[in-house]
Amino acid sequence: MKEEDKIKKALLKKALGYSADEVTEEYSCDANGDLILSKKKVTKKHFSPDISAVKVLLDKYYKTYEDEVLAMSDEKLLNERNALQQLLKEDDDGDK
Repeated sequence: MKEEDKIKKALLKKALGYSADEVTEEYSCDANGDLILSKKKVTKKHFSPDISAVKVLLDKYYKTYEDEVLAMSDEKLLNERNALQQLLKEDDDGDK
């Protein structure tokens, strides 16, 4: 998995909220002086959605089509127009 995919996955998790197990362990010494696990407590903790993560996700990964068009250069817009005109022409030729 690419680093960018890992970051996107982490942001998505934080943006939507998640639950995680929190483990608390207590150790004590036995007669020989060795540490042994005496108590283990597992609690489920819920982390609420984070609006900052939502904003980063929307800004970085989910641009609207309008934002994409506004960011295009004139040359790219002309190429996009020509490609769409070609698709329309092919569609018209196929209908006849």
